[in-house]
Amino acid sequence: MQIDGLAPLEEAAKGQLSFFANSRYKRAFQATQASAVLVGESTGSQNNGRKNGVTLVKVQNPQLAFARLSQLFYPPPAHVAGISPEALVHAEAMVHSTATVMAGAVVARGATVGARAVLHPGSHVGERALIGEDTVLHPNAVVYDRCVVGARCTLHASSVVGADGFGFVLDPEKLEHVKIPQAGIARLEDDVELGACSCVDRATLGETVIGRGTKIDNLVQIAHNVRIGPLSIVCAQAGISGSTQLGHGVVLGGQVGIAGHLEIGDLVKMAAQSGVAQDVEAGTTVGGTPAIEAGNWKRSSVVYAQLPELLKELRDLKRRVAQLEKGKKP
Repeated sequence: MQIDGLAPLEEAAKGQLSFFANSRYKRAFQATQASAVLVGESTGSQNNGRKNGVTLVKVQNPQLAFARLSQLFYPPPAHVAGISPEALVHAEAMVHSTATVMAGAVVARGATVGARAVLHPGSHVGERALIGEDTVLHPNAVVYDRCVVGARCTLHASSVVGADGFGFVLDPEKLEHVKIPQAGIARLEDDVELGACSCVDRATLGETVIGRGTKIDNLVQIAHNVRIGPLSIVCAQAGISGSTQLGHGVVLGGQVGIAGHLEIGDLVKMAAQSGVAQDVEAGTTVGGTPAIEAGNWKRSSVVYAQLPELLKELRDLKRRVAQLEKGKKP
């Protein structure tokens, strides 16, 4: 059998491969026209590995196997090493000979760009900033002065590393907000991905740190002096306030908001739109605003939906009690 492409279950045709890893897609799995489907071992044990003419390939983790195969079918684009004559590279910058600096990219004085790094048009590397090997800055991505981006990182379009943290003090006499100089840096460790229009602010003092292998979605705000542990996931529109510390393997759903100066333990999971205002112990799953343990949040959500009816019943009970009390003899 020859496989010449990959496709979702419902769109796959002969010659293509798909995967089945979620029972929600059972109907699509049963109707798929794919030539082969990656399935879990329990699914693949049925029908001698075939289902309605579809070859079922047993793997331990179908989604992971599909991701690995996708990397083979869709490798990253190749780039020609060198500095475009239309790029602006300072004479005192150090750009590795195998790096690619495209037209309109800027590398400021004292900056370092590592081997095989790729700077797309409009990207900017500030003074004394460091870009690691195999890292890619997509159009208009910005790394401010002195900030550090590790190896094999990806900064998507218009993402920003190292803008000033939001630090001001009110002077009541002059009626003005006095800016606190943001003298620290932001540092991304190896294998970090930063989504489009996401921001990692530089520290007031010291470092803002994004741990190895962490993946950050689009439109995320990471404030000054935040530290995110390795292999964490931060979904779109989440925001983390200053000086909060996240452990390793933490997962934040979309639009999660975390207050400042908190400790979030290892392997914590936060449901979408959670509002977190206190420390969270390792291994805990929370949801809601203010965020509480996930089981309690789900039960509370059920009660919340019933509040109008419960209020109606309460008012009726109050009325009946009042009537009974009026009928009492003195």
